[in-house]
Amino acid sequence: MSGPALEPERRRRERRINARVADLTIPEMRRLLVTTLLASIVILLFVWMVRDVIVAGFLGAIIGVYLRPLYWRLLRALGGRRSLAAILTVVLIILPVLAALVYSYVEIRDVAAYVETHQGEIAAQIEQAVRRLPFAANADVGSSIQRYVAAASNYGARLPGAIRAAIVQFSIGATIFLFTVIYVLTRGDELAAWIHDRIPPRYAELRAALERAIRGVLYGAIYSTLVTQALKSVIILAMNLVFGVPLAAVLAILSLIIGFFPIVGSWSVYVPVALWLLVFRGAAVPAVVMLTVGFLVNTLFISMYLRPKLAADRSRVLNFYWMLVALVTGVYTFGLAGILIGPVLIGMLKAIIDTVSANAGWRVLDEDAEGGATGVTA
Repeated sequence: MSGPALEPERRRRERRINARVADLTIPEMRRLLVTTLLASIVILLFVWMVRDVIVAGFLGAIIGVYLRPLYWRLLRALGGRRSLAAILTVVLIILPVLAALVYSYVEIRDVAAYVETHQGEIAAQIEQAVRRLPFAANADVGSSIQRYVAAASNYGARLPGAIRAAIVQFSIGATIFLFTVIYVLTRGDELAAWIHDRIPPRYAELRAALERAIRGVLYGAIYSTLVTQALKSVIILAMNLVFGVPLAAVLAILSLIIGFFPIVGSWSVYVPVALWLLVFRGAAVPAVVMLTVGFLVNTLFISMYLRPKLAADRSRVLNFYWMLVALVTGVYTFGLAGILIGPVLIGMLKAIIDTVSANAGWRVLDEDAEGGATGVTA
């Protein structure tokens, strides 16, 4: 259908959007109520249906947007074959992650098997370390330590099976995540154009403000998270290598994964490592260094200052304080996805407040029935 042929339909749609409630007829009002009711029911059912994978889809859309530069390079190299370029983009990103996870799983399984077969030796070493503490030389802690070691051994023995069971449940979310990434890579422009076309012109100023805010906070949150997590993992890896800690790479990978959570994060790696150095190596100085560097650098400086600082500077939307609030409260409210959802919500709130409180208001030019233009204030 040609452009001029679309003009009557476009004008009818604009008049329908700009119509006042008092101008609606009873049949039109009835149709509006029925449509609204049906739309609400369908939306609620849809949200209920995708409730378990909605976070995976959201993250897939975000990752897809930020992988588009790599996708465009591959697209030019492959002669415009969009599906193949999207699949290769995902493979290049996912393969290293899967390799690291498989390596970590194998190493953790071996450690669990070792603990299960050497419970007595481990309990004896822990008991000796406890008896060296002040006021604990004559304490009867042997039976308690034995029970804790046995419980840890049983947990470690069940861990591989639990991971395999979790993979089955995780596969559904992973499928949605991967196909969402591919869809955004291959059809992102069409999707953006479709959404843009469905937003009435009267909300152009609000739409632009929301786009700027969301784009800025997402870029800042993703950039700061990746940089700070890589930095913390490098610090953990370096200390593990210097102090001769086994599974140095696995512990660094574990720190990378769990360190996404502000406040509680890499401390759950460096604290047990420091205790291991103290109990099984008798190395008090390395243990103190591990705790000091981990707490002061990884937890306080990087998690509580550097991450929100980088995110705020890169986003150019939120200042340091509000980015800190967004990262911390977002994670504790929405889980891992809160790293993105928290800044997005506060960024959207700021955009809405800035827009509705602007002196100029929302002003657009709407075509009237005769094809003229009149100023309308929403």
